[in-house]
Amino acid sequence: MIDIRRAAAIGAAVTATACAAVALAPAAVAAEPAAQRATAAPKAAAAQYNGVCGSGYAVVNSAQIGTKGTVFLTYNSATGKNCVVTVRTKPGKAVHMTASLGFASPTTTVTDTGYFTTYAGPVHLDARGLCVTWRGEISGEVAGKNGTNCGSRAANR
Repeated sequence: MIDIRRAAAIGAAVTATACAAVALAPAAVAAEPAAQRATAAPKAAAAQYNGVCGSGYAVVNSAQIGTKGTVFLTYNSATGKNCVVTVRTKPGKAVHMTASLGFASPTTTVTDTGYFTTYAGPVHLDARGLCVTWRGEISGEVAGKNGTNCGSRAANR
């Protein structure tokens, strides 16, 4: 019991120290010269969904692929189909890209892969009531998620 109390006391001291550091952080930023704040690297803009999945599809999830682009998961509630498209932030010379969508049981995956200037996909899959695994790749950088956006029937499988 003594060890637990000591750990709790140590934890409280660490928490108090961390809170004090956070409370001081805004003052530290305010004291930082304006020239240094202005030179901080800007965040890369995410690519925008381009609508290529078709009418009735809405973006339900996305993942940024570094600074190269974004992979979008869309869903059409009228048809029960998901769609994935990988979109580059800055289109240009053709590079290797992939858009992939699947589910685990039964194992099914649809993929569009090749050398593209602007986007890979769209790939469609009827996954009504299932969790989907989706990913995008641009020039070796990969992003996506496994087993997400589960439908209402997923709990019954």
